[in-house]
Amino acid sequence: MTETVTERIRALNDALRRSGRGGDIYLTRGVAELPPELRATIIAHVREFADFTPENDPHGEHDFGAFQLAGLRFCWKIDYYDRARQYGSPNPSDPRVTTRLLTILLADEY
Repeated sequence: MTETVTERIRALNDALRRSGRGGDIYLTRGVAELPPELRATIIAHVREFADFTPENDPHGEHDFGAFQLAGLRFCWKIDYYDRARQYGSPNPSDPRVTTRLLTILLADEY
């Protein structure tokens, strides 16, 4: 069976989100300033996120999620850049030409 481009992108995104492999993870200032225990819980929630629906994942790439925790709303998003991080990736399904950046943020920072 041949893997589709979307399936490849989804697998690469899931690897980054779940294990930190295949890209970089950034916390916005709002998240970085939260207590360490809450930050750890937020990161764990992103890693375990599985609530993908056609509404929040219309392209099936697992590149965005949102959730509530400790009375706050959080989002995470994966963006695809070229290796120099200057432009968008020419092919997000190819890790040889793509740098993935996962950003975790407070929803009001979006």
